Amino acid sequence: MGRSYFKNAVLLTGSDVVLRLAGMGLRIYLANALGGEGMGMYQLVLAVYSLFVTLATAGVSVAATRLMTEELSRSPAAARGMLQRLGLAAMGLGLAAMAVQLGTAEPAARWWLGDVRAAGALRVSALGMPWMAGAAVLRGFFLARRQVTPNIISQLAEQAVRIALVVSALSAARQRDTGTRCMLVLGATALSEAVSASIMLAFYRREAARCFGTAKPLRPPDPGRRLWEILWPVEGGRVLSSGLHTAENMLVPACLAVYLANSGGRAAALEQYGVLKGMALPLLNFPFGLLGSLGVLLMPEITQAHIEGQTLRLNRLLDRMLRLTGYFSALAGVLFWVWGRPAAQLLYSSPEAGFYLQALAPAMPLMYLESMVDGAMKGVGEQKAAFRYSLWDSILRIGGVVLLLPRFGMKGFLAVILLSCTYTCAANTGRLLFSSGTRHAFRRWLGAPVLAALTAGAAGTGVWRLLAKFLAGDRLAQAAAIAAGGTATAAVYLLAALPLGLGEELKGLFASRAKGKKREKMSARSGAASAAGTGRSARQK
Repeated sequence: MGRSYFKNAVLLTGSDVVLRLAGMGLRIYLANALGGEGMGMYQLVLAVYSLFVTLATAGVSVAATRLMTEELSRSPAAARGMLQRLGLAAMGLGLAAMAVQLGTAEPAARWWLGDVRAAGALRVSALGMPWMAGAAVLRGFFLARRQVTPNIISQLAEQAVRIALVVSALSAARQRDTGTRCMLVLGATALSEAVSASIMLAFYRREAARCFGTAKPLRPPDPGRRLWEILWPVEGGRVLSSGLHTAENMLVPACLAVYLANSGGRAAALEQYGVLKGMALPLLNFPFGLLGSLGVLLMPEITQAHIEGQTLRLNRLLDRMLRLTGYFSALAGVLFWVWGRPAAQLLYSSPEAGFYLQALAPAMPLMYLESMVDGAMKGVGEQKAAFRYSLWDSILRIGGVVLLLPRFGMKGFLAVILLSCTYTCAANTGRLLFSSGTRHAFRRWLGAPVLAALTAGAAGTGVWRLLAKFLAGDRLAQAAAIAAGGTATAAVYLLAALPLGLGEELKGLFASRAKGKKREKMSARSGAASAAGTGRSARQK
């Protein structure tokens, strides 16, 4: 398992970096092709579209991973029966989401988005819902099988098809109106989802023979109740959270416009909100792709340890996850704290985006830790608790937006983000530790990484002063200075973190990989010896 785990981590991390880079490149192209008005409409459509995507896919992916992990450890026939039921549930949710979005496209464009031109984009984007729901179940199946290659290939193909279709469509529709061009972009997205699901289905047809053999599907134990217990808190929590998030997105510009009534009004509010949501936050979330791969791989391991009652193994897995998250997020935080302003100036020519990066950088350990813990809670059956905390967080965020933004503007919104991260991280982590029986070790998980980050931050600030002349130069000089300064800061961080516990974790990872290779060799030798013994016995008979 160790070798497979390491290989999967490398594959997932590499593919996620490629996908994120391609996604950022596509967004830059869209901004130039659609213009400010077109990108505004595109973002508004995505706000509604993401709500229906959540309805179609949120719960079935988690349910597929957990339930297939359980059934594959018992009976291939029961696992096949469970997969069929998961597929039916996914198709029901996907078709329902498509029907509702198609039916509400016109009123949603008129009343929610305030622009009837967005109705066409909402209609065509709905056509991808059933494909996404089906692909979500198959992705959960392959994760339960500890296989990441089908997911990686399908997502890479999906992104490649999307980019090709978007570029081709917008190149041929330069003279069309904004609503038509947005509709073409969302139509390309729906078609790329169909391609991705078809690739996943092709991989499944080949894998089914190895996984299930000739076993006919049997009804697993109490499938409806087990599926519902996972589906309703995850689906309900995420749909409600997505709906409240959409409401928050609508409220933020409105409340900011009150604060900026005498200095630009709603136009200035939309600009400030766009800088934060469209420039700063995507950069802050980009490094999480490296860490998110670890979470995806750990969920089946955590689930298996939980259902088999392996408390010590579960505690070790959670401790390693929390510790590595702390070290990685602290490194990302110190890099953005020192080099966020120069990076924003280089990429966006926006001092405001640099301010947001620097202001939110200290909260990155809480942001990343909360995301990882949320996934782990689903692996140990704590979906209901995650649902409650998500609900309260969304309500508190909306309350904070309404109360703070009209008085303090974007500083109030930054305070809302920081308070939200603190609450969700504390609530989810406390519940996870309690339910799993894991003892807290916050000095290991956050204390040591923060100490290393403070050391690296002091060194990085000194390097920044030495390179100030280059940071004020042309774009090439700025890029070279940021790369050199970021490398130096990261090197100091690693030198400080290794004796504080990072070296111990890295040794543990490589030791696990070596043990996995040794077990695979011993298993192969045992299998060969068994086969040889069987052959000798047959000849003697």
